[in-house]
Parts: sequence; C-alpha cells; structure tokens
Amino acid sequence: MGAFGLQTHIWNNNLKSAFLLAGFPVLLMFLIFGLAVGYVGLTEPVPDTGAGLRLAFAHLGRIWPFAFVGAGLWFAIAWLSYQKIIEASVGARGLTRKEAPELYNLLENLCISRGLTTPRLNIIETPALNAFASGLSDKSYKVTVTRGLIDALDKDELEAVLAHELTHIMNRDVRLLIVAVIFVGIFSFFGELVFRNMFRAGIRAGGHARSRKGDSRGGGILILIAVAMIVIAYLLALVIRFSLSRKREYLADAGAVELTRNPDAMICALKKISGRSDVDAPNDIQQMMIENTHSFAGVFATHPPITKRIGALAQYAGGAR
Repeated sequence: MGAFGLQTHIWNNNLKSAFLLAGFPVLLMFLIFGLAVGYVGLTEPVPDTGAGLRLAFAHLGRIWPFAFVGAGLWFAIAWLSYQKIIEASVGARGLTRKEAPELYNLLENLCISRGLTTPRLNIIETPALNAFASGLSDKSYKVTVTRGLIDALDKDELEAVLAHELTHIMNRDVRLLIVAVIFVGIFSFFGELVFRNMFRAGIRAGGHARSRKGDSRGGGILILIAVAMIVIAYLLALVIRFSLSRKREYLADAGAVELTRNPDAMICALKKISGRSDVDAPNDIQQMMIENTHSFAGVFATHPPITKRIGALAQYAGGAR
C-alpha cells in the first residue's frame, strides 16, 4: 500500500497545479465580466438586457488589463508572503531544538532515511491535536504541530504524524494546496463581498441611479445576471478547493507507515486526534491539516473520516484497529 500509485499521485498533483494556474485567467475574466455587468446594471440607463450586456462587454475590454495587473500583484504578494500569512492566521511560532530536542531528532531521522532536507518546526499553542505541512520548496517547507499533539501523543505516535506530514511534502500535496489557496483566495474575496454587501448596496445604489438617470428597464435583470455570474465564479473556486483528491490523506497515512514501519502508531495517533482536532484557523488552512472535520454545506469534505482511514491501515498495512 505504501508505494502503490505514489508516483502517479505526484504527477497528478503537478498536473493539477498547472491546470489551476492555467485556468485562473479564464475564471478571472468571467468574474470581471460579472462585475462589469453589475456596474452597468447599477449605474447605466440601458433600454434592455442585450444593450446592457454589450455595454458591459465594452467595459470589460477597457478594464481587464488593470484587473490582471491587480491579480498579478495578488499572486506575487501571496506567493512571497504565504508562510507569514499562514503563521499569523493560526498563531504559529518557530519551535527551537532546545525546546523540543526529541521532536527534532524524530524529524531529522525520518528525513535522513529518505535523503530529504529537514523542514523547520512550528508550534501552535492550543490543546487541540493537529498538524500540517506548508511550503513550496525544500528551503521553505515547515511542519507545524500543536501543543496538544505534543502533550497527548507518545514518541512513536509523534513520529507517525511527522512521517504523515513529510509524505505530504514528498507527494507534492503541500505545493498543490498552497497554489489552490492562492488561486481561490481572490474569488472567495469577491464572492463573500457579494454575499455580504451586494444585495443591500445594489438596492440602494440602483434606486439612486434610477432617480438620477431615469428608467432603466434592463438594470434589474443585469444586476441578477451579475450576482449569478459572481456567485458561479465563487462556487467554482470553492469546488476546486474542496474537490482536490481526498486520496492524499490515505496515501499520506500509508507513507507514514512506510517510513516508520509501525502501522499501529499511525492508527493510535489517528484515534487520539479524532474529535480533538478543531483548531481556530481559516478554512483554507484547515484543509492542510492532518484532520479537518469541517465541510462546505455538508457536501465537500476535504478529509475522509478517520474511521475509514484507520480501517484502510488495518486492512492494507496490517495494523490493529
């Protein structure tokens, strides 16, 4: 189980990263057009919906270069500062070797066994039991653990969790999730902005625009079209985020067993983590953790249930339930 399909999984992750980056301009243009339609609906006295859409398309031709420059800056800032953003969002700090010599030794031994550069360690001061890996390259990889995890797990169980996170690094899961977070962030921002403000602001601004410019028979329909387009872009971005293969957790569990040769340690660690993993963190960061019980509308779960993960280890790796 440990080695089966891992190289294919890595190739798939690299391909998904490329598709995310390639699909970003298409979805961004769709979002910009939706915003242009909403602007026309709120501010322009158009005779019908068709005329409003044509005017919105004309606006799109003028504003898309500026939007892409803005998106490029978003990507650059997020790409360069994502680690600081992650650490700030969960309250993580660096963990020194003096504070946790045994943890560092466990991590270094696992890395030596595979010829890996040892990631740095971070800690979140919370009683919750969780961990995640982050980074885009050997020089930037970090493994973050919670205080609760260190206190609750024994040496073998901690080693299994560290091996699980190292497997995510080796399998390129970490890089894929970081790219997805950066990709989805701009659409989530605009989508949430619409959900929170557009209906209220639209009614108010629409009324003002009509009082100033007279009748706008296509305006109301244009506003509905704009809301629908922005919501679709937002939902597509969410689907991308939540539909990234849940197989990665099964493979990371298997990779942990392959590294440690101790399936029971991984099973025991998962049992202790189950029901005690809730960290106060943004949804994007929770998706990166060893366990995430949250889902979107009860549909898109980012992790398989721990009971199924334990069952897979018991069946294929020879561990005891």
